[in-house]
Order: sequence, then structure tokens, then C-alpha cells
Amino acid sequence: MKLVIVTGMSGAGKTTALKIFEDMGFYCVDNLPILLIEKFVELTLRDGSEPRDVALGIDIRSGEDLPLLKNIIKKWRDNAYPFFILFLDSSDSCLIKRYKETRRSHPLSRSGRIEKGIAMERERLDFLMTEADYRLDTSRLLTKDLRKELENLFSGDREKSHLFITVLSFGFKYGIPSDADLVFDVRFLPNPYYVEELRFHTGNEKAVQEYVMQGGTGEEFLQKLMELLYFLVPRYEQEGKNQLVIAIGCTGGKHRSVTIACEVYERLMKDARYEGRLEHRDAKTDGGR
Repeated sequence: MKLVIVTGMSGAGKTTALKIFEDMGFYCVDNLPILLIEKFVELTLRDGSEPRDVALGIDIRSGEDLPLLKNIIKKWRDNAYPFFILFLDSSDSCLIKRYKETRRSHPLSRSGRIEKGIAMERERLDFLMTEADYRLDTSRLLTKDLRKELENLFSGDREKSHLFITVLSFGFKYGIPSDADLVFDVRFLPNPYYVEELRFHTGNEKAVQEYVMQGGTGEEFLQKLMELLYFLVPRYEQEGKNQLVIAIGCTGGKHRSVTIACEVYERLMKDARYEGRLEHRDAKTDGGR
């Protein structure tokens, strides 16, 4: 089990960081009362299920109890407890700009100037900055850059991609999937619907697949499509995207789209870095074409 205390200046990106940790498979808890932290960690360790990595969001909102965290940290350090402190910081000018853009009040300056609230917060969080194992300045970091930094620091398998790919077959007659990121139309391929013995079968079956792929057009299309996907997928990953839906459509979603979707999924999953699933939205729908 890996435990990370995510802390830092208000407006420096703790909420975004916790969302990234969640995408990485961490169990995230934000603003847990200081008095409950030790008990929470103890119960988490006792849990008989498979241990999960945990990220705790702790910041100035803890109020008067925040100094109690010093004793907890000291105790954990003395007992060589495996935990890390991540401190997110940003320049004062950047924090002020962010608060003015969002029109939110700083937790310590609800009726005063933001500058004073930031100064007070820095003073109260100084012990956490000193204790931090990692300190990230987010002044010039985009979300995708922050994601990359956190994955480099805390990902259990740095060779594994955090982009989850769904390959989805569908029928245009039932509508394009609303969550599709990439949509490809394969209605130009040979259509088994017009073959009596194949009409009520699907692209999951060999006879249908062979019919769709006859003549070489299907294979040529697949080669060109995979070349495009091998170009696109890493770039979606670089942009910090964690879910990618590739939709393959034909008229009814039973034959051609299913055949091509199966091939696309199989070829993409040969790259051990990626995880994904294959879905056939309309393969069981009556009708076809």
C-alpha cells in the first residue's frame, strides 16, 4: 500500500491532483479531519481485501487542528512508516490571478485581501513544506503536465499507460454513440446482410468475418486505420486523456462494424502498455443492414 498526503497552497491544484490520483487507482479522501487520520490509516491497513494506494488531501481547511499533523508525521517518520508528502505550491502572483479569475474567496481572506490570506497560509503550512518529500510548483504547469509529473513520481508501473481504450461497434441507424471520440464508417465493405445464410449472424463469427474481409479492401483499410491510431493514441495520452472511445459503425451494427472492431481491438491490445475493452452496442438488435 502506498500512502500520499497531498497538501499545499490553496489554488495550487490539490483538487486536480486528487482527481489524477483517482485516475491512477488511488483511493482518495479530501479534507479528512486530522483527528481521524491515524484511525483511517489503521482501518485501511486492517482491511482484508487487496490493499489499495491512498491519497489524503489535507490543507488549511483543517483549521486549528492542522498543527496536530506534526505529531502524526513525526510518529510515522520515527516508525519508518511508508508514506510520502506531496506539497503543491505556486507563486503568489499566480495564486492571486487564479482566485480573481474564479471569483472565489481565499479560505483565510473571506473579508480581506487575498495577499494577506496567502501570506498567513504560507506561515501555517511552513512545517508541511519543510517535511515534504516532493514539492511541485504548478505556476506554469498545465493539467497534462501535472498528470505526467504525478505519474512519474507515484505510478506503480511507469511503463503502463493510464489511457483506457474502448473499441465500440455500432449501427448508424440507431445513432452515433454520444461518448465517441473517434468515429469510423465501414459501410463501404461487403455487407453480409444480403446473404441469406449470414443475415442473422454477427461479425463475431468466422463466416461473417471472412465475407466482410473478402477482396482485400477490409485488410487495406485496417492497415491504414491502425497506422492512424498508432499516431493518434500516444498523442491523446500526452494530452492527459484517460478515456478514449473508438467507434466503428456500419448500418445496423451487426456485421461489418463488429468485424472491424474486433480486429482493431486485437491489434491495439498487442501493445502491453494499454488496457481496454471491446463492446458491440447493436450486435443483438433485431434487423440489420
